[in-house]
Amino acid sequence: MIDPTTTYPLQHSWVFWTMHKEPKRKDPQRLDSVSSVTSTTTGVETAGSGSESKGPSYSDSITKVCTFSTVAEFWMGYSHVKRPSDLAVASDLFLFKDGLRPTWEDQPTGGKWIVRLKKGLASRYWVLALIGEQFDVGDEICGAVISMRHQEDILSVWNQTAESGRVNLKIRDTLKRVLNLPSNCIMEYKAHQASITDQSSYRNTALFL
Repeated sequence: MIDPTTTYPLQHSWVFWTMHKEPKRKDPQRLDSVSSVTSTTTGVETAGSGSESKGPSYSDSITKVCTFSTVAEFWMGYSHVKRPSDLAVASDLFLFKDGLRPTWEDQPTGGKWIVRLKKGLASRYWVLALIGEQFDVGDEICGAVISMRHQEDILSVWNQTAESGRVNLKIRDTLKRVLNLPSNCIMEYKAHQASITDQSSYRNTALFL
């Protein structure tokens, strides 16, 4: 039985972050002007790429919600965090170790495992798996992200070393076990350097069974 007067310190301190991107609005006048750009600039100029239409940067868009280092602090902070199913489309919920920002550039040698979930299946168990240290891979785990999209929810678990095949497979297998995923579930992996190159989180991934 858990003693309610005991704080139960965690092995690491953790931080909840959130981000929401407003859907991009198409400007018909700008689209017309883009379509008339000469072929020498095709693929460089795109709708919404003008400086006047740029929104805040990714780094400026993420907001720190709370930091916790004990089980009691976790439940206190988690009670103020929206559940994944309550987040708006194009929203992200991050849980990262304190001192690490959820940006590719902050862990340039790392990468992430990706699981695509049907709408409504995102749950709190991914959080408990992280703070419960169930992955047993030392300091490899950076954090996790739940990304709410129109037709699916995407869970990604970030780690420090994209080139560490043995560690990465252990993370994959633990993630499958914790989420009770079927053995034939296809999972994806992408190094942060690849994301920096193509400026995409979930495109051009490597597939694994």
